[in-house]
Amino acid sequence: MSASSAQPSPELIFDTLNAYQRTAALKAAIELDLFTAIGEGANTAAALAKRCNASERGVRILCDYLAIHGLLTKDTNRYALTRDSALFLDRRSPACIASAVGFLLHPDLMNNFQDLTAVVRQGGSLQGDKGTAEPDNPIWVDFARSMAPLQRPGAEGVAAILDADAGEKWKVLDIAAGHGVYGVTVAKHNPNAEIFAVDWPSVLRVATENARAAGVESRHHLLPGNAFEVDFGSGYDVVLLTGFLHHFDPPAIETLLRKIHSALAPNGRVVTVEFVPNEDRISPPMPASFSLMMLGSTEGGDAYTFKELDAMFRDAGFGESTEQPLGPQTLILTKY
Repeated sequence: MSASSAQPSPELIFDTLNAYQRTAALKAAIELDLFTAIGEGANTAAALAKRCNASERGVRILCDYLAIHGLLTKDTNRYALTRDSALFLDRRSPACIASAVGFLLHPDLMNNFQDLTAVVRQGGSLQGDKGTAEPDNPIWVDFARSMAPLQRPGAEGVAAILDADAGEKWKVLDIAAGHGVYGVTVAKHNPNAEIFAVDWPSVLRVATENARAAGVESRHHLLPGNAFEVDFGSGYDVVLLTGFLHHFDPPAIETLLRKIHSALAPNGRVVTVEFVPNEDRISPPMPASFSLMMLGSTEGGDAYTFKELDAMFRDAGFGESTEQPLGPQTLILTKY
């Protein structure tokens, strides 16, 4: 039967209205360390209840629910990890991103969507400029501590695309460095790279911890403060602009880009990493959906198309921009 001839069904509506339960189930499973327990061999409700300090009934119902939604498999009464949950949710995996729950489900972020009707009417966060773009907002410390594992594959991709292993002498500006993973990864691959990280002082302490752990702290320098106000200096060969532009409207973005252009060396490059939807703004689903996150949490931010970003760079005095996929995000490489 073709889609056009299928009978109408309220199933999607019902599933969407109940989607908060899927979020709650995954959060509970991460907090109970359920995925790690299954990976270690506790694969029945009874064994998991003992391992996770929970009731057998509760664990059975939670595991069945996770199996229904593709996060576990079930054979008779035994549960197993899927390929994705083994890689990304078992804490023994180097690629585990379970810590992301600390930021993505942060109460301050979730509260932005408690009255989305009012947000839509207003056209932005009900907190105005006191949202996630508020100066020195402590939520960014939680971001830095929670989201680093999620960013490491992208950071490795950036280092490869820049050919950091070639070891050229680089002065690198890492704007809104957060956890510092992008700059730190470039420094690990290029022993001749000096990184200058911009962010709030409290956030930069996390970046410094990561630089120290990676053995590059002596080449990881701090420029604490507001990216729109702090003195960048000049002569940068590479500017890292990862996951930052989406917080602002185009006039604010162009103001920042003009400042970056002034700090860049004539042969320098800007690396932008963003969720970039297609021109239809409804595909691919993940980048396109990111606009709603920005509607609820910022005064004027958005998920911008490549055409929109390219125009902003050109208006700020830059040359050609090119794009290439970087996981669910897009890497945009812009010439001076």
